Order: sequence, then C-alpha cells, then structure tokens
Amino acid sequence: MQNDPFKIMFSACLKKAGIILFFLFLPASPAFMQTTEVHPYKEKQEAMVRNQIVARGIKAKAVIEAMRKVPRHLFVPYNTRSFAYNDQPLPIGHDQTISQPYIVAYMTEALGAKAGDKVLEIGTGSGYQAAILAEMGIDVYTIEIIPELAETAKRNLKRSGYGHVNTRCGDGYAGWPEEAPFDAIIITAAPETIPLALVEQLKTGGIMILPVGPRDSTQSLKKVVKKSKGIRQATLLPVRFVPMIRSYN
Repeated sequence: MQNDPFKIMFSACLKKAGIILFFLFLPASPAFMQTTEVHPYKEKQEAMVRNQIVARGIKAKAVIEAMRKVPRHLFVPYNTRSFAYNDQPLPIGHDQTISQPYIVAYMTEALGAKAGDKVLEIGTGSGYQAAILAEMGIDVYTIEIIPELAETAKRNLKRSGYGHVNTRCGDGYAGWPEEAPFDAIIITAAPETIPLALVEQLKTGGIMILPVGPRDSTQSLKKVVKKSKGIRQATLLPVRFVPMIRSYN
C-alpha cells in the first residue's frame, strides 16, 4: 500500500515541533545565563576598558582582559547596575564601596601576580577584585570582616563563575596564616600603618599593595616588597579608601 503524503507531512511536522519544544524547555547553563545577563552592559564594559583602563596607561594584558571579561555589574547592588562601568566608586552597603575600575586595574597591575600565584586579599567587599584575580588564573584567598558582605561576595563570585575563590569572614589583620606564605597580598581598605602580621605571611620577594593612612583623609597607595631582612616600600599615588577595621558588630 502506498504511503499517504498527508500522513507523512503531518508526522514530519510533529517531529519538528517536538525538537522546537525540546530546545524551548532545555535548561540554560550558567555560562549561557551569564552571557545573556552581561550583554546589555557589554558596550559600557568595552568603553570602560578603552577609556578608563587602557587610555590611562594600564599595559598588563592579563589585567586588561580580566577587566573586559568580569561582569562588574553583578558585583554592585541591583539599583546601581547601570552605573557599574562608570569612572567612580559605588556603595555596596554597610558603609563600604567598590573601587572605581581604574584603581582596581592599577592595583592589580602593581601587584604583579601571574597565573598560578597564591594571593591573599584583605577586604573582599562585593567580590569584584577577587574575581579579577581569579579570572587571571590566580589562586585567591580573600577575607571580609563584615558577615553580610562576606556572604554577598560568596554568592556574587559563585553566580559569576568564580566559585573556586577561597572566602573567609574574619579579621584581615590576622591574615590567613595556615595558608601562608603568599606570593602577593592586596589590601582594599586602609590601615594606618603597614600590618606586620601580613608582611610575615608574604614570601621573601613577595609584594603587598595597600593604601596606608588616617581614616577620612587622603592616604597613600604603597607597594611593599618583602626582603630577606625587612621590607622596601614605595609610594605610588594618593587615594581614598574606607578604613581597615579590626572588629565589626
């Protein structure tokens, strides 16, 4: 018996519809979700890298590429996402801020860390600086003293694809001694003097980048290099950071 052309056509349509429905209801992967969420701000992110990072003299390719890839808008409160790629710091709650993009890039470049290095960050904040380092292939350990921010940062890092970053809520002045020594340390809040306990957790030859100075005043961004006997330090530029605190209630 000959096949009925209408039945053949109807069967083919059903198969095609089934394939379409399968793709419509296929769960989106985290990478796909991240790509679609980043997309609305991609032009702003490219402009940030071009005008705020490269144009101001940042040359390290790994830093530039990390600034281009990490979705900064996912590390600020929802109501400030449209400002995420502006040339300014932004509040992230609890009287803390996320640094302006140029300062993040400048400090990261000055740190000189490379893929495979072990780096300690003091002051996780929303997690953006840790994400930049992780994107560069660095093994990151980061400490935040404010419990709510520590939890927020952990969520931000996970949903942005950097869940492998090691996070801890605690006193940054104490560092992370059981994981020492570190190739480099970066501090994103300002102590009044260089914390010697953190210097001790650096490898000989290791670098620490940090703001130093009084609260509510201009501070100095410093580069500290640990030597076999003592340290060598240099002042890089004037900055304003929130103070580094020893306790939080």
